[in-house]
Amino acid sequence: MIDREKITDVLIKDVVCHRQGDEYVINWHWAEDVPCVYVHKTTKDAPFDIEQVDEKQWKLYTREEYKVHKGLREKSEGIGQFTYRIFPCRLEKGKPVLLVPSTDSHVIHVSTGKAKITYSLIRNKKWFSSYDSLQIRIFSEIPVPKDVLCYVKKEGSPPIHKDDGTQYAFIRDIEPGENLLPEIEVKKKDVIRLFFTDGKKYGERYELIPE
Repeated sequence: MIDREKITDVLIKDVVCHRQGDEYVINWHWAEDVPCVYVHKTTKDAPFDIEQVDEKQWKLYTREEYKVHKGLREKSEGIGQFTYRIFPCRLEKGKPVLLVPSTDSHVIHVSTGKAKITYSLIRNKKWFSSYDSLQIRIFSEIPVPKDVLCYVKKEGSPPIHKDDGTQYAFIRDIEPGENLLPEIEVKKKDVIRLFFTDGKKYGERYELIPE
């Protein structure tokens, strides 16, 4: 069990991150009397309860290590978004005591790149019908929850945003690799495009590319 106590002083602040080759480096400003920190890493938006953190999930990082490595260095493995919480410590009889700040100045969100989602539309014309059959093919680098994407149908011209036409939700999550959705019937002049359901939120995580 790691000893901890709450504080109001801002001992860790100005946390920044930048890429260096296959690593990303996190830097911050230490208060002079902080000898070490405990670092906790989660995926972004994951719930965080300090009471529930297992001792093995903490990384103790000393001021000397920080100086040698010129920051906290992490391998950029895979694609995703992560949250780092850097908690200052004080020493009590040589043992670190984790100090819990009252603000989020010790927190940073790190992105290791956007996952690419490419899609194409396979259209089969029906010569003696006013409808065609259409199948959406999606290729994704990582799993994508079904509520991230939608497809929009518009007659006569391509939709330019998710509300420019009739919007449809996906019924299952997107798996890594190729995904072939069930065929749908569309009118001859219907045009379909895929969009993020929340462009601001999901545009930070994924890159949507029509083929």
